[in-house]
Amino acid sequence: MPAQLKGLNMRRFMSLAMVMSVTACTTVSGPVAPAFTGQQGMLQAHNQVRARLGLPALTWSGELVRYSQSWANHLVSNNSCRMQHRSHAGSNPKKYGENLFWGSALKWSDGRRESQKITAQEVAREWAIEVQHYSYSRNSCRPGEQCGHYTQMVWRDTRQVGCAMTLCPDQGQIWVCSYNPPGNWVGQRPY
Repeated sequence: MPAQLKGLNMRRFMSLAMVMSVTACTTVSGPVAPAFTGQQGMLQAHNQVRARLGLPALTWSGELVRYSQSWANHLVSNNSCRMQHRSHAGSNPKKYGENLFWGSALKWSDGRRESQKITAQEVAREWAIEVQHYSYSRNSCRPGEQCGHYTQMVWRDTRQVGCAMTLCPDQGQIWVCSYNPPGNWVGQRPY
């Protein structure tokens, strides 16, 4: 083999080895989050609800996306995909408003599990329909019902939102949206 070809093959081998080693070093352990593709739909759904009340539109925040993804990953890795709001204390305290959503996996008769095709708009709609349980005059939820997801969506001082979704090992889904500034302050009306 001519020396020039030998050198060319060696350079190709070294290049391939470098790419493989960089790839191996950047492999992430733990839950793998699918790329969040619902940014536009999630933002639009929030802003439609806010517009009905004459509230300012929210903007999308990359920082809040990362914050949300961090918590979604924690719930998968350390909490067996059980829903739990971030604590105000501890090593990673809650500093933003937060809405959570869990979607179960489809279970087939042959034992297979498959992730549902849930859109960002559907998640936001589930939170928004809580308006039917909220009384503005009493500033409270109907007894036995939830409305805090809705009130966080329409909190008058909130200006930014960022969301993430992670798949559970059983193909269920955890969705997290974070809000800045946070809302749902006890005794205050959302708008």
